[in-house]
Amino acid sequence: MSEPGRCDAGNIDGLVGRRVVVRHRVGDRLTDAVGELSASGPELVVRTRRGPVRVARAAVTAVRAIPPAPPRRASLSAVARLEELCADAWPALVDERLGAWRLRAADGFTGRANTALAIGSPGMPVPAALGVVRAFAERHGIASRVQVPVGSPWDRAVASQGWELDVGHAAGALVSVQVVDLTKIPPPVGADGLPARADGHPAGADAPRTEAGAPTAAWWQLVLGGPPTPAQRHVLAGPPTGSCAETSALALVCAHRLVGAVRVASVADHLHLSVMTVDPTVRRQGHGSALLRAAAAWGRARGARWGVLQVAAHNSAALALYARSGWTEHHRYRYLVPPT
Repeated sequence: MSEPGRCDAGNIDGLVGRRVVVRHRVGDRLTDAVGELSASGPELVVRTRRGPVRVARAAVTAVRAIPPAPPRRASLSAVARLEELCADAWPALVDERLGAWRLRAADGFTGRANTALAIGSPGMPVPAALGVVRAFAERHGIASRVQVPVGSPWDRAVASQGWELDVGHAAGALVSVQVVDLTKIPPPVGADGLPARADGHPAGADAPRTEAGAPTAAWWQLVLGGPPTPAQRHVLAGPPTGSCAETSALALVCAHRLVGAVRVASVADHLHLSVMTVDPTVRRQGHGSALLRAAAAWGRARGARWGVLQVAAHNSAALALYARSGWTEHHRYRYLVPPT
């Protein structure tokens, strides 16, 4: 857009792919179409929230670029459902209900499996519920910790009792829950239906291949640095529970050497990913992307439509990898601990 009320053709063409306001004539009045300009020519196409709007170029009076729309916040019901699915996909050794809350313990292995998931009502006043959380933690030899979606009523209720961010949590007290539409992830290449080469080209004799099944000693070594403890084995390879139907350890192998690993779980209509690891000596060669494609294929084969994973909000490298593969943030949660 040059001057108000004027629009030159070259400028319109340069705005394809951006969010715009297109002012145009409809009969004897002016109206606006707001959205992504997806095509220009004799007829413009603006993808609005209500669907595509087609505008004759001759009817356009002005066009201007505007900032991207702020992301829509997920509803509390959507957040609660996703948190429940993730909890089912990551089974703790002990998982007890306190109303709608879940008290979990797994000998200290990961924050997720050793927290009280505060979703919904605990069935009693929050101060009393937090007392139960502390007693549960003491009974199982773990730190008192509550997991709450950021900005939710449950977050505010716990924080109002003086509980504060667990800044000492080594893995990060603020976590991004990422989701993706699995149908939009490109299918792997390779005759076996799994990634044949990390760069997406057809397989060669020594090209990476993906294997699925029970964790091997090499898989445990790459993911944990050694054999698993009973709690680690239960969380990562135990029998499915709740809405979790199946789990598997995916291994990316190149020239008979394990170069990448990820745990996958089929839970309701979601694929849950965790502990994705690439051998440090072969990073930045596309193995992470190959694992994501393999995981998506595994999930789609089991009827999953969506993917979900949790990653520390400070892990910029992982977040960049997921963003390149189409993952976006659904919500965040944080860990709160009693005041010191």
